[in-house]
Amino acid sequence: MSETGVPSIPPRTGEGDRQPQAGGGGVLSATEAAFKIAKRERRSGNLPEALVWRELRKRPAGLKFRRQHPFNNLVLDFACLERRVAIEIDGKAHDMGDRPLRDQRRDAFLQSQGFAVLRLPATSILKDLNAAIEGIVAFCLEQPPLHHRTLSGGPPPRFGEVFDREQP
Repeated sequence: MSETGVPSIPPRTGEGDRQPQAGGGGVLSATEAAFKIAKRERRSGNLPEALVWRELRKRPAGLKFRRQHPFNNLVLDFACLERRVAIEIDGKAHDMGDRPLRDQRRDAFLQSQGFAVLRLPATSILKDLNAAIEGIVAFCLEQPPLHHRTLSGGPPPRFGEVFDREQP
């Protein structure tokens, strides 16, 4: 019973046995600041990103994409996690000041985390959206999938099961 006299409900199996981590956990975790930035960016009216998202959300070639995906302390414009691809749409600001150097460091970090990075100029998207989408899909399909399907299409055999042995 809780202090208020209401019986407490025990947690479901696996719940409550660990302290929650800020921003989640695992390989693809992100900081709280990255989550806030991603949420704000999803509401922005960036035309090239909106056009690309309109097409990528249709899952071309069966690929699933995420928009403004938080990763570590970064926010990726688009991500295909199944193929570990980060897609960045670069406007004019990416050519000014220290941005090219910052983008190089960001790309190096993402590559060290197993991501392939594809950068597209916003002008090329506005000129030919279909070519940009085809390029994104082709780039993603060139990358090996994160998880491979089994040859037979089903789950792997259980521990101890062997199907290719001859029966005595």
